[in-house]
Amino acid sequence: MPFEIKINGEGSFETIILCDTATGCEVEIYCFGALLNSFSVKTKNCKTNVVDGFSSPLDAKENITNGFKSAKLSPFVCRLSEGKYSFEDNKHTINKFYIGASAIHGLIYDAAFTITQSIADDEKAFVTLGYQYSKQDEGFPFAYHTEVTYLLQKNNSLTLITTITNTDERNMPLSDGWHPYFRLGETINELLVQINCKEMAEFNESLLPTGKLVAFSSFSSPQKFGDTFFDNCFVINENAYPACTLEDRQTGLKLEIIPGSSYPYLQIYTPAHRKSIAIENLSSVPDAFNNSVGLIISKPGQQNIFTTTYRLSVTK
Repeated sequence: MPFEIKINGEGSFETIILCDTATGCEVEIYCFGALLNSFSVKTKNCKTNVVDGFSSPLDAKENITNGFKSAKLSPFVCRLSEGKYSFEDNKHTINKFYIGASAIHGLIYDAAFTITQSIADDEKAFVTLGYQYSKQDEGFPFAYHTEVTYLLQKNNSLTLITTITNTDERNMPLSDGWHPYFRLGETINELLVQINCKEMAEFNESLLPTGKLVAFSSFSSPQKFGDTFFDNCFVINENAYPACTLEDRQTGLKLEIIPGSSYPYLQIYTPAHRKSIAIENLSSVPDAFNNSVGLIISKPGQQNIFTTTYRLSVTK
């Protein structure tokens, strides 16, 4: 069979491998956090992974908050100002992880997901992971279920599908996103980058949106990244996909990021080491629990589905 699935380890340390045996394309996923740990293809006589991941599930468990590599962002994305928000006349304060004065990257990035389904056939391989959030943080007193599906198809196409179901008896606020880092060569400085957007959210000194949008078109066509620094949120042009393209001419690797309409924003962050770059699909801007830009109000029993696709090719 062209596609295969391998599962190793136990519990939160389980690792899933989705493989296209015809091409050698492989995807490695951790049950810990439902993390995407590698997405690799054959280049000449070797296999190259374009995800800046971890050495093991234990490494991920011990170091996830050091950069939040491949973290599932839910029920809020990026920064939440002072960890505080009001919802339907009630005030709440998040207790989980803070950077500076902001709670950051949601509540389930270190959750122990479980495998609920896995199928491989002639056309695809996919695995579905599930996790029930049950009001563990008093600052988010709403119950919801997260289901994450990784779907590997032909032509090195990987689709990530997140389904959030409100299992509570009341409305809840919701944003969703991902936080993967991609590494196509020795340094991101040599990448050709294209971003399909005309605007980005203006941030204040705390990296929180001011409510204004500013024009941005510097990478509307492929440009060498050079020493560019980003920690910004971009508004994706409607019907202009891929939303972002990364290409390294030296390795011959090209990555296209193709979100569905459920992810209209793209947060891009360049770490100081400049060996990889975070390209984050978001359903809202940061601090949406306070500014309401892109915020979803999920009703009891409601399902919200978020989809993005990564397409990887070798150009030489």
